[in-house]
Amino acid sequence: MTARCNAISTTLGALCCATALVCLAGCTESAPPVPDLSGTWGRNYFDLEPPLSGPGPIGELMKAGFASVRDYTNPILKPGAAEIVKKRGEIELSGRYSPTAHNQCWPEAAPDILYQLGVQVLQQRNQVTLLYLSNHQVRRVRMNEPHRTGMTPSWWGDSVGYYEGDTLVIDTIGQKVGPLSTVDGDTPFSVQLHVIERYRLIDGETAREIQQKQESKEPGLAEELKGEYGRGDIDPDPQKKGLQVEITVEDPVMFTTRWSGLVTYRRVLGEWPEAVCAENMREFGPERKPPMDETPDF
Repeated sequence: MTARCNAISTTLGALCCATALVCLAGCTESAPPVPDLSGTWGRNYFDLEPPLSGPGPIGELMKAGFASVRDYTNPILKPGAAEIVKKRGEIELSGRYSPTAHNQCWPEAAPDILYQLGVQVLQQRNQVTLLYLSNHQVRRVRMNEPHRTGMTPSWWGDSVGYYEGDTLVIDTIGQKVGPLSTVDGDTPFSVQLHVIERYRLIDGETAREIQQKQESKEPGLAEELKGEYGRGDIDPDPQKKGLQVEITVEDPVMFTTRWSGLVTYRRVLGEWPEAVCAENMREFGPERKPPMDETPDF
């Protein structure tokens, strides 16, 4: 089974074409089939979708123009987390951008990184690589291995994966907590954050209906986001499978209970662009302060 290679940059394009075989040499006839999730996937809305049941993502309490305030009264938030969410909302209502990992060009932890509009999936026998649309962010998932012990927290933590029937399961712990680290752009997390993602293919018509329903919640936004960062349009063909991700988040320091959300992707037409956040120093005004290395390399 050969996965679709998308042109990105010279280096990443070579990586894609070299590694996009889902069943590599050494697979046996008795090995269970592996779902082909490879390729470029996208959507034209930001927020996570609500789960089929149980607590979902922290939604908006109000929106005024470009300002967005998440619901700091949500009962799943512990008091410390609720206070931080409230303060971020007050900054937005004052007419300023509340600094986030995304708008300040810092690494985005999971599940915050899934709020991006697109992902490219590269499947290998021992690793799954997830490439994100903005700022050269890459997550590497070790397959069929346990979590490392005694590890130092890192920006994307320690992700391990395995196939459960037709589903790719990714289990992530050990994500580093920085001043802008959140699960959704506003809500903080602690070192105890535990995220599980379940990736599976779904019917193409169902995926289209889900995306259209989400887009209808913010009329005009989907049209505005088409081609964002030079990204190609969503493939309109309903015969092509969609990709749905179920995300489960658990953090006993920040939340009173675990919660879940969904992301539904469809295939993206065209090339995968290069979008370098730090090269755009004007979009979010003078408050944008991307990470800088003050130590010379020589």
